[in-house]
Amino acid sequence: MIQNSERYRHVLRADLLIRPLVIDDLPQVLAIERQGYSHPWSESVFADCFRSNYRLSGVVRGGALTGYAVVAYLADEAHLLNLCVQPGARGKGAGRQLLRFLLAEAVREGMARVILEVRESNDVAYGLYLAEGFEEIGRRPEYYPAVSGREDARVMALAFQR
Repeated sequence: MIQNSERYRHVLRADLLIRPLVIDDLPQVLAIERQGYSHPWSESVFADCFRSNYRLSGVVRGGALTGYAVVAYLADEAHLLNLCVQPGARGKGAGRQLLRFLLAEAVREGMARVILEVRESNDVAYGLYLAEGFEEIGRRPEYYPAVSGREDARVMALAFQR
């Protein structure tokens, strides 16, 4: 990973960049969100995340925003609230690189661990999190809205050594 002097701006490969999201990115973020989820977040939910204890990062390939992540920081814990990659860009490493970036930033900012929830049916994301060292620590019954009713969430965590 090559870092330049700007906070949150990392060139991972010649064609992949991670940068902070700005409010002007919301239309692109919402388009990706709506393509990626059956029950997407609203614009107001995303807008509310532009606060000092949140980190919003975007992954850019070929000049276009192709994914994003939202992380909330509380005391010494980072909570990965949303990570989404545009369906046409999935399977090419952008999500993994974005996750690795978020983990490195959490360590750099002194977090003790990162936690997240993932849909029980989302085997691809679950596999990614396991491969990156996360462990399942619990379940949240009926946490997510689903097409027919509700779906459980797997709660996962990755603790950092201090």
